[in-house]
Amino acid sequence: MSAREAKVARRTGETDVKVTLNIDGKGRTRVETGIPFFDHMLTLLGRHALFNLEVKAEGDVQVDGHHTVEDTGICLGQALKQAIGEGTGIERYGWALVPMDEALVQVAVDISGRPGLYIDLPLPASRVGEFDTELVEEFLRGLVNHGAFTCHVRLLAGRNTHHCIEAVFKALARALRQAVAVNPRVSGVPSTKGNIY
Repeated sequence: MSAREAKVARRTGETDVKVTLNIDGKGRTRVETGIPFFDHMLTLLGRHALFNLEVKAEGDVQVDGHHTVEDTGICLGQALKQAIGEGTGIERYGWALVPMDEALVQVAVDISGRPGLYIDLPLPASRVGEFDTELVEEFLRGLVNHGAFTCHVRLLAGRNTHHCIEAVFKALARALRQAVAVNPRVSGVPSTKGNIY
């Protein structure tokens, strides 16, 4: 099987984002977005998905982090879709139930070609340090819409907002790792339609 990797670059009047992704990696990451908490979450995502992930983003963070976070999600989604390719032999579905101390999050994904984010994430606080927590959903929406997959996110328990968000990124990572895994028993694309996208 050829390497499942991709490079995506996106430049707008608000951001300049570059993403390099290898979904058959070892979890090596290098992330610089100018938003430290977001860097931490993307690092967790790469590590727990076992994706080799490089992200270099420059944006108008003096306004706020919205454009940088959303555009990073868009680029990562595009890279994920490119790396998966036709989806030959993949598991397609993945899910994870991940605790982070008192927080508990469930994420399920379907590499379906049908983007949809279904999220129930009532975070206790509106900020973690300088990070606006509503941007978690913006990142996920960009990722899912441009990665063309279905994603369900549920916060089942949690009082500490940092823990809740960290559990989201870890659960997403493990669900994606499972969904993109190649199963030698799967012949062709795992869909009766004959294609995913």
